[in-house]
Amino acid sequence: MSLSSTPVRFTRLARSILGAGAVAVAASFAPIAAQAAAPACELDRPILFGGMNWESNLIVTDIERAILEKGYGCKTRVESGETLPMLAALQRGDVDVNSEVWLNSVRDPWEKALATGKVAKAGDLYPGGEGWFIPRYVAERFPELKKASDLPRFKKEFADPEEPGKGRFYGCPAGWGCEVTSTNLFKSLGLEKDFVLYSPGTGAAQKAALTSAYKRKQNIAFYYWYPTPLVGGLDLVKLELPAYNAEAHNCNTSPKCANPKPSDYPDNPVFTAVNTDFAAKAPKTAEFLGKVAIPRETVDKLLAWYDEAGVDTDEAATYFLKQFPDVWTQWVPADVADRVKASL
Repeated sequence: MSLSSTPVRFTRLARSILGAGAVAVAASFAPIAAQAAAPACELDRPILFGGMNWESNLIVTDIERAILEKGYGCKTRVESGETLPMLAALQRGDVDVNSEVWLNSVRDPWEKALATGKVAKAGDLYPGGEGWFIPRYVAERFPELKKASDLPRFKKEFADPEEPGKGRFYGCPAGWGCEVTSTNLFKSLGLEKDFVLYSPGTGAAQKAALTSAYKRKQNIAFYYWYPTPLVGGLDLVKLELPAYNAEAHNCNTSPKCANPKPSDYPDNPVFTAVNTDFAAKAPKTAEFLGKVAIPRETVDKLLAWYDEAGVDTDEAATYFLKQFPDVWTQWVPADVADRVKASL
């Protein structure tokens, strides 16, 4: 039942039981009943989300915001920024929620923030992955290019526009946590003398550059993560990296890693993080955020639809809420789910 229908139905019930003379009295109580049923947010201010600018984070953030606004009666706002600044903002309390933390990209900063007691993991979101890629057409052109360590032999094929004597490798966008890991791994493989590690200014710029090169069948080598529309939508081949070494990888995630060593990326746990002061003041909200978990196959479907439809992230969030109620209704009480469904 929508809240807007309550006064009408309440009036009809009063008429049938008490007669027309009681309608005015009964109707006077209807707004009170409707008001009592309305959700009351635990906070009297907007809930602040860290708006890191990659697709899955923006969509998940908009999903959570829609549920909080329509189901819990809260106001929300996004503070835009990159991974490491947003982690620092979470620790300071300048934002309340970081919807996606990719642990392996920020392990050292995360553990330091966690040790302060000012941030906490709310819940696991989905399993992610990372790697170094070339398009399949590049692999077919150069069948001997199988490993990341093979790149120097092919530097002329990946010529950097600004330093033609070197190749260009597209790393992580500037300011993202994965930029630290990519840089340390790049150094550990001894690629600096033969390749330029190019860091695009934003995630959108990175995606645009890679997509453009792919469409024109240009030679390109790059870092990327998944699930993402780009990895799911292009025919790519992973470059082999040295076997995963936990100690080496942990060092590579730190900006102060003194001696980077080669290591493949492990599976990357992706989780939601909250400011602990916020969680204490809004326990029901924090409980909801801790239950947000999406199967990776569902993430793949959602991102594929988003990329093909060419819509904004809030529209992708609405699509998810309409198409996958079996997933998100498990995160919230029944009354919250009913209010969200009524708003769609």
